[in-house]
Amino acid sequence: MADETIGIVGAGIVGLATAREIALRRPGTRVLVLEKEHEVAVHQTGHNSGVVHAGIYYAPGSLKADLCVRGVSMLREYCQDRGLPYDEIGKLVVAVREDELGRMENLYERARNNHVPELRRISKEEIKELEPHVGGIAALHSPRTAITDYPAVAREFAKDIEASGGEVRLGFPVTSLTKVPGGIEVASGRQRVRVDRLILCAGLHSDTVAQLAQDRREPRIIPFRGEYMLLRPDRTHLVRGLVYPVPDPRYPFLGVHFTPRVDGTVEVGPNAVLALAREGYTLGRLSVKDLAGLAAYPGTWRMAARHWRTGIKEYRGSLSATAFMKDARLYVPGVGVSDVVRGGAGVRAQALDPDGTLVDDFRIHRVGRITAVRNAPSPAATASMAIAEHIVGAVFDTPSAR
Repeated sequence: MADETIGIVGAGIVGLATAREIALRRPGTRVLVLEKEHEVAVHQTGHNSGVVHAGIYYAPGSLKADLCVRGVSMLREYCQDRGLPYDEIGKLVVAVREDELGRMENLYERARNNHVPELRRISKEEIKELEPHVGGIAALHSPRTAITDYPAVAREFAKDIEASGGEVRLGFPVTSLTKVPGGIEVASGRQRVRVDRLILCAGLHSDTVAQLAQDRREPRIIPFRGEYMLLRPDRTHLVRGLVYPVPDPRYPFLGVHFTPRVDGTVEVGPNAVLALAREGYTLGRLSVKDLAGLAAYPGTWRMAARHWRTGIKEYRGSLSATAFMKDARLYVPGVGVSDVVRGGAGVRAQALDPDGTLVDDFRIHRVGRITAVRNAPSPAATASMAIAEHIVGAVFDTPSAR
């Protein structure tokens, strides 16, 4: 119905893209975005490194792969139309050991199946032509991989929503969801709003907000903090584009890499350490409630049993700049501790199944009139406009349960 009110919980880039898609696709629908913070894009979007992924890593046929490839073209066109940064600086995925060559070849075939444009294998000599300071014995070169400013994109989405007659209501932390005849009542303390349908894009709190809708408890969100170093301004010339390792398929994180930003800085990182709070952007930030939830969940302990060695290594990097830079030097041998300063950090909302498996693909649930985005990991920012298409198609093309 064109006169419906559709609520979206969460004003990160996925929530805003979804609200914008509804406003564009269904004129006359009232769109209401509800956000607990006092500005948009505060958490995962606001701490994003800005990489526009080309689709190299993702299993062909997965939602990640399909939505990433679709999302890149949509994001590129949007940024160009709105005058937002979009710089195709290219990416090297670099093998530094012989035992990585097989994984690199598998990655190449995966990327080809995902139709990553202009991807090619390059030799040690060709690496030096592109990146004189980068080591390695072979690499994949993705010249169309880009960087952008995701918080700026999110703010532009919010403007589009408001220009279409929608509302982005800030300072509205959702405390309860109640089914009412023909819709849902969303409460924030004593404040109440009624919507006909609701879409949950709550990021770091996606599991707890979904439980307010009587969705299943799993997967749970496990917060991983990713910490960065920054190259000193006089050392940013050491890399021209993005420089990544060949990823370990056993682990969902891509490893320490070099990321030029649209503001001219260059990040080194991130590591991936278990955060002690869902919004634990610093080592000292601790939430007793979040820790208790982690400790009570069997999946946490099963994950720890599988990955404890990696976890110890990551924590060493968190505590020691020397340890942090050890891996980085494999890719840019000329960089050292004296060339970097501590940078910022982000927290990734990583979904975890009860058996200890880190959920890799996007996961979206339906509970009657409520649609819950339960896992939207990287490349969610890249794919945000395509994810929005997918969600809106699912919401409006499938009849709601009454």
